[in-house]
Amino acid sequence: MVHIVGAGSGDVELITLKGKRLLEEADVIIYAGSLVNPELLNFCKADAKKYNSAHMTLDEVIKLIEQAESENLTTVRLHTGDPAIYGAIQEQMDELKKRNINFDVTPGVSSFLAAAAALKQEYTLPGISQTVIITRQAGRTPVPERESLKSLAKHQSTMCIFLSIHMIEDVVKELIAGGFNLDTPVAIVEHASWSDEKIIRGTLETIAKQVNDEGIDRTAMIVVGNCLDAQYEQSKLYSPKFSHMFRKAENN
Repeated sequence: MVHIVGAGSGDVELITLKGKRLLEEADVIIYAGSLVNPELLNFCKADAKKYNSAHMTLDEVIKLIEQAESENLTTVRLHTGDPAIYGAIQEQMDELKKRNINFDVTPGVSSFLAAAAALKQEYTLPGISQTVIITRQAGRTPVPERESLKSLAKHQSTMCIFLSIHMIEDVVKELIAGGFNLDTPVAIVEHASWSDEKIIRGTLETIAKQVNDEGIDRTAMIVVGNCLDAQYEQSKLYSPKFSHMFRKAENN
């Protein structure tokens, strides 16, 4: 059996209880060493075999899994954050399906959620933004034109931009071209939930220089949108004048 597990955003306590249990039980662990906190490997059995996939190709990962299956061993494929977001797991799952290898997926806490926690910020505020766009700037991996930052910026929604901090100048240009104002708030969260977490706040006008001055060039979330600095409407959920199935509105 193969378990694809989301390791969480960095803090070892942000792995799910199920994910931790699967790590503890696994005979073979193939982990994304470039991003997964190595302290998570302390949960593994002393005799478990551990492999860093940062040095491996897809074929090598699948061959390792096939070998483990032939020996009736349990494998955990440990991915950073939640594996459904930029985890490149679809190609792995498809290969496992071709080989009739059973697998399941355990979700994890994504870095865009850990960034919100670090910022002490809600992304969806009444009257400001009710949509969160998760995306990335085009680089070596292309992005369809309809999903370019310029196109997505037209919605004026909260944007969480992955894997793009090293292209911050291009990110800013695209967002401004798409309609965001120069004074639109931006927050950068480097290593969200890790012990060395760092937060930078600025605007589209200032953020590129701030990032370069701090020397941030990887493992950082870019959060853009007016939710970061807004006068917002309070939710009706807790309003005394709003009725729902659990509570009746108070009479004036």
